[in-house]
Amino acid sequence: MHSTERAYSTYQFAIGCLVIGLSAVLLPSPSVQATELFNGKDLTGWHADIPAKEDNPDVRASFIVRDGMLVSLGTPQGHLITDAVHQDFRLVVQYRFAGEPGNCGVLVHASTPRSLYKMFPKSIEVQMNHQHAGDFWCIVQDITVPNMVQRRGPKKNWGIVEGKGRRIMNLTEGSEKPVGEWNEMVIECVGDEVKVWVNGDFVNHGTHCTASKGQIAVQAEGAEVEFRKLDLTPIKQLSADDKF
Repeated sequence: MHSTERAYSTYQFAIGCLVIGLSAVLLPSPSVQATELFNGKDLTGWHADIPAKEDNPDVRASFIVRDGMLVSLGTPQGHLITDAVHQDFRLVVQYRFAGEPGNCGVLVHASTPRSLYKMFPKSIEVQMNHQHAGDFWCIVQDITVPNMVQRRGPKKNWGIVEGKGRRIMNLTEGSEKPVGEWNEMVIECVGDEVKVWVNGDFVNHGTHCTASKGQIAVQAEGAEVEFRKLDLTPIKQLSADDKF
């Protein structure tokens, strides 16, 4: 075998080992089934945080169940938050804008309520805003992506509180379906990483997240959005001993 052939063979072997190693790092536990965070009937397992209700307890509900779907009516603005804390999971969200497209989001690693603008819980938001699905918004938590300046703006403006550069743009354009059709967003949170797919497109990947667990929340942020699936599957992280 020539030296170039040996080098190429070694390269192929190294790449193969890398791929196998990467594929073995994260595996869903074979005994764990997906949990339906929304049961299709009521809001069991969730609680709403709607600041407007403090001034007017009779204000309409921001989140309802309609025709087997969880519906964010958009206003009054606030959040529907899981009672439980989650860590190392894959979340599958199927949603559509019911009428006019607008703004909404799924929050992961949520904790302290009303940490930003006396409205948003401390979290990382995975954006659903029409034509921007998959952006990250840092809400008193932070996360890192490649090409940070290109995707977040000048470093001097970065921050996680009011008035700072908190948006991190996604990697793709055109991943969303036309308004009225169902979209599927998959959010995978493992350790300090968050990965996002929209309709099968890999749209974002952040690392060094400043939180690794928390509640999950959906927003009421101006537009009516229907959800027909919010399914969560725990992910098992394999240790080095498990792999060999």
